Amino acid sequence: MIGIYALTFLFGIIGMFVSWRLKSKFQEYSQIGLVSGLSGQEIAEKMLRDNGIYDVRVISVEGQLTDHYNPADKTVNLSQDVYYGRNAAAAAVASHECGHAVQHATAYTMLQFRSAMVPVMSISNNIMPFLLMIGMMVVYSTGNAMVLTIGVALFAVATFFSFITLPVEFDASRRALAWIESSRVVNSNELALAKDALWWAAMTYVVAALGMLAQLLYYVSIISGRRSND
Repeated sequence: MIGIYALTFLFGIIGMFVSWRLKSKFQEYSQIGLVSGLSGQEIAEKMLRDNGIYDVRVISVEGQLTDHYNPADKTVNLSQDVYYGRNAAAAAVASHECGHAVQHATAYTMLQFRSAMVPVMSISNNIMPFLLMIGMMVVYSTGNAMVLTIGVALFAVATFFSFITLPVEFDASRRALAWIESSRVVNSNELALAKDALWWAAMTYVVAALGMLAQLLYYVSIISGRRSND
């Protein structure tokens, strides 16, 4: 049990470090202008056209690091810093999100699987925190682990979802980097910066997935401990 506590704490610390490092990297690379002078919007639109995609819109959204691809309405949503930015960070993010659009257009299996799980996750995430909270109180007050077991089962699904996300994100980055290199929208130095930025972005997903796995093991250990005492 102590080992699982330590593991959960460790992943929490690592997660904060990776998040801080990602933000600092993007802030640093946002100061390095592209030789091509292209904006994130222009890069995104060019990548879509080069991949034969004409039914996806590139739009600007509020917030920082709020960039995402929405398969429901086929939009590449770029934060204003990325949409208007003409730097290595903007190039990395814009092309990565377009990587998801390419996945969608080519029916990438892992993206389809992940998308199919979204409705289930939406429902699960609404009730899971309450089941876990109530389940923990019931376990420590009565020893009954039924409610907690249901909550943990839903948490296991969420953990599985976080791991399914990993290949989707890595593949989107792979597509993005391959395209920006072949299309020559960046030079060799800018490509290296884009690779570094996307690597740190990918690490946030890796640490989050491992952190959820550690939490899942913590909850399972509680249930197992209660059952062994019965």
